[in-house]
Amino acid sequence: MKKILLIALAAVAGLFVYRQIQADRAEQDLWTEATDTVPGGSDTDV
Repeated sequence: MKKILLIALAAVAGLFVYRQIQADRAEQDLWTEATDTVPGGSDTDV
């Protein structure tokens, strides 16, 4: 019984870590998109 409980606890912890990594990656992608410079803007085409 203890082994099943430990396996379930490890699975829940693994799921939590996986979701946190996904959230961090999504936030990093958002920041990268928001701060990315746009090449060939209208200021350089004079």
